[in-house]
Amino acid sequence: MAELLLELLSEEIPARMQARAAADLRDLVSKGLGEAGLTFDGAEAFATPRRLALVVRGLPERQPDQTAERKGPRADAPAGAIDGFLRSTGLKREQLEERDMGKAGKVLFAVQHVPGRAAADVVADVVTAAIGALPWPKSMRWAGNSMRWVRPLHGIVAVLDGKVIPLRMKLGDGDAGLTASATTRGHRFHSTDAITVSGFDDYVAKLRKAHVVLDAAERKKVITQEGGVLAGRENLTVRKDDGLVDEVAGLVEWPVPLIGSIDTAFMDLPPEVLTTTMRTHQRYFALKRRDGTLAPRFLVIANTVARDGGKAITQGNERVLRARLSDAKFFWDLDRKTPLADRLPALKEITFQAKLGTLDWRVTRIENLAAALCDLAKLKADQTHVRLAARLAKADLKSGVVGEFPELQGTMGRYYALHDGHPKDVADAIAEHYSPKGPEDRCPSAPVSVAVALAEKIDTLVGFWIIEERPTGSKDPFALRRAALGVIRLIVENQLRLPLRQGFRASYDEYRKQGIEAADERKKRFVAALPTGHSVDDTLRATADAWYFPDLFDFFADRLKVQQRERGVRNDLIEAVFSQIGLEDIVLLLARVDALQAFLASEDGADLLVAYRRAANIVRIEEKKDSASHRGAIDAKALKASEEEALARALDDAHKAIAVALPKEDFGAAMGALARLRKPVDAFFDNVTVNADDAALRANRLRLLAGITGALEQVADFSKIEG
Repeated sequence: MAELLLELLSEEIPARMQARAAADLRDLVSKGLGEAGLTFDGAEAFATPRRLALVVRGLPERQPDQTAERKGPRADAPAGAIDGFLRSTGLKREQLEERDMGKAGKVLFAVQHVPGRAAADVVADVVTAAIGALPWPKSMRWAGNSMRWVRPLHGIVAVLDGKVIPLRMKLGDGDAGLTASATTRGHRFHSTDAITVSGFDDYVAKLRKAHVVLDAAERKKVITQEGGVLAGRENLTVRKDDGLVDEVAGLVEWPVPLIGSIDTAFMDLPPEVLTTTMRTHQRYFALKRRDGTLAPRFLVIANTVARDGGKAITQGNERVLRARLSDAKFFWDLDRKTPLADRLPALKEITFQAKLGTLDWRVTRIENLAAALCDLAKLKADQTHVRLAARLAKADLKSGVVGEFPELQGTMGRYYALHDGHPKDVADAIAEHYSPKGPEDRCPSAPVSVAVALAEKIDTLVGFWIIEERPTGSKDPFALRRAALGVIRLIVENQLRLPLRQGFRASYDEYRKQGIEAADERKKRFVAALPTGHSVDDTLRATADAWYFPDLFDFFADRLKVQQRERGVRNDLIEAVFSQIGLEDIVLLLARVDALQAFLASEDGADLLVAYRRAANIVRIEEKKDSASHRGAIDAKALKASEEEALARALDDAHKAIAVALPKEDFGAAMGALARLRKPVDAFFDNVTVNADDAALRANRLRLLAGITGALEQVADFSKIEG
């Protein structure tokens, strides 16, 4: 069994593309080998800033031999047809097989033995195709070459079982191209000699001597561990930032941590400005004191081992950071001279979305909607503060710091609001109104923050639903899925009893006040269907949910399933309750789902689910046979067997108990009432014949079965429950 080593040496590959490119190379080569009949034990891919590498272990020396079979004409076909078939196969007439095909008569077949090709030849074709097929997000041509790749390719190492594969990658017209070899290069600055390799282990070892760590996971380990040790010597810790570790590991082949100093004059900047400046512009790690405050130090990862121990590198990075922070401090000082409220007129100059108006319009909608949501969700928030926070929430977009660091929008608004003397809950709501931005982001809990954050997201969703800009497939350019998940988290984590449909309608009303309504054609169809004398405006408002909200509710239901699946809640249970009560009250829905899940996990629940299906199937079959419904009141006088009487009493008790429990949201009691049905249901199925000869008796027993399904369906649609 042989080992394949492949390396593609190039100019610097963007860090964000490396991991995906390595995986794509592995998948393309693996797929190509599989299609060519070359099995293997495993494949691993690696990436550094200057190279993609792949090792495939356990390859055979040759393809397996194959037998190719082609069906030809009938044996008694005209000579011309047979001659044409012979020419296409390269065989003689006596080499063909005749097979009796029944009604088709005797048919000619060409059966040829195809010997397998040498693995090196197959691999050369597979690798060449894979290199050309790599799906880079962005690519380029260079030096007049017609081939597109992420950056100029400098060399290809392709070694199979210690021998170079006969591979030449054509880059353009004429002789332009790269021929595979066993030679590569090490670190751009620390290694000047060519490196000849014989296999993967030899390759990794020689690269390390040439100051290249091939494995990104190992480079990350060096960054975190050695950086942590270096910080610890100054009694500091490195601020956790996994994303930055991933990125920096894609920028260096030989990570060397160094610590630099920050001028104390900049330490009065907001911590977020300091860390964002270091992270975004310079890829530096912030360092913290033991109490969690930022220290006037930073960690930089160099790509070289300097003779002076990194002194010059550190000083150079300090100078660059000083210039960056000087700009940030200038904007910070300048921004505080203008109150947030004075920036509001500038929002009229910013378009939120061409069909949805300016940011000034959007802020007005959010302000009014946030106040309405306080009433709908019974939020104990000062509505004066809610309105003020909503009005100022977007004002920092015109500040200098946010212009320089867009990711600090909201955060800077909080600092400016506090500087202007606004209440703390108003300032916090400005900072949190974009939250939660994702599953790991903290969800606001303060009433003012919750109201503004909810309004911001609902305004987005309803607006884009109005103009029919909805997510399709994997495309979601306006982050509507994230907005929906944010609404769900705000409601669930704060246990808000928000009537969602009324919230959507309140948002829609704000759009209508600004003249933003449904698409003209849809509006015309509804208006044309109005009865004479009907108010157009009233009807448009009343039927707004008929236009937009059903599929918006379905969209929310899908997002809720995604979120709850991560909690271990089954999608079918959500669907079973959703189909009964809808998504009007998410807290109520999830409480019922949790109770249903616990019930079905019990022995009583599992048995009743089986009984439900049995009863539903019998009723459905008999209704189809009789062309009549068997749902209705049970005739107590027609009950004969004691098991029938017991089941009828149990069903009556269950219906009454559930009717009392559900309005009180006592789902435990409702499930308990269902659990008490188990024994009489089991006894009925064990001892009673449903399809009795007596038609009246049969009909009554079928109504008993329908009563079983009806009792369970008071709680959820059990027909949607799987397993």
